[in-house]
Amino acid sequence: MLTVQGLTRLHISVSFELNDGECVGLQGPSGAGKSLLLRAIADLDPSKGAVKLDGMLREAVPAPHWRSQVTYVAAEPGWWGDTVREHFTAWKQAMPLLERLGLPPDCGTWNIRRLSTGEKQRLGLVRALMLRSRVLLLDEPTSALDATSTATVEAIVAERVSAGTGVIWSTHDGAQARRVASRLFVMESGGRIEEHSL
Repeated sequence: MLTVQGLTRLHISVSFELNDGECVGLQGPSGAGKSLLLRAIADLDPSKGAVKLDGMLREAVPAPHWRSQVTYVAAEPGWWGDTVREHFTAWKQAMPLLERLGLPPDCGTWNIRRLSTGEKQRLGLVRALMLRSRVLLLDEPTSALDATSTATVEAIVAERVSAGTGVIWSTHDGAQARRVASRLFVMESGGRIEEHSL
């Protein structure tokens, strides 16, 4: 279980719990702080308050290990090498997910500069899924995808949720939130969240 108690980052101040095997939708207007919240939970930005995984405080865990267990997936993933394959530690193991998401077997040789926004989004998601995290923090993971790829992403994440992964899924798409989530958090412009019925 992920427990967030009095997490404060800039104008955000929230408390909630995320159970294992649960997907919570996160909605709110642009600029409300959804990305800030997800990044703070993943310990990518400084914040105050307590964030725990199974009772273990975030500060008691080395940051790289925490992020491998509580993984933030940005809407626009970061890249540091020239080719796709450089961003994966286990390329062969990633192939089934890549192909399921419509990426060809030779995409590992592609230069990052030739990738479309949608290809980057799918590759970034696969990179995160390979970590087998306890918690996935998804920040608009299908915003640049077509309907077919979106449905595939939703199915893959649903499989992970069924296997016990906790997911917070930020989306502007109300219909998507109803499809993927069992609970819905709405972030107001003041930086607080309220639980709404789906």
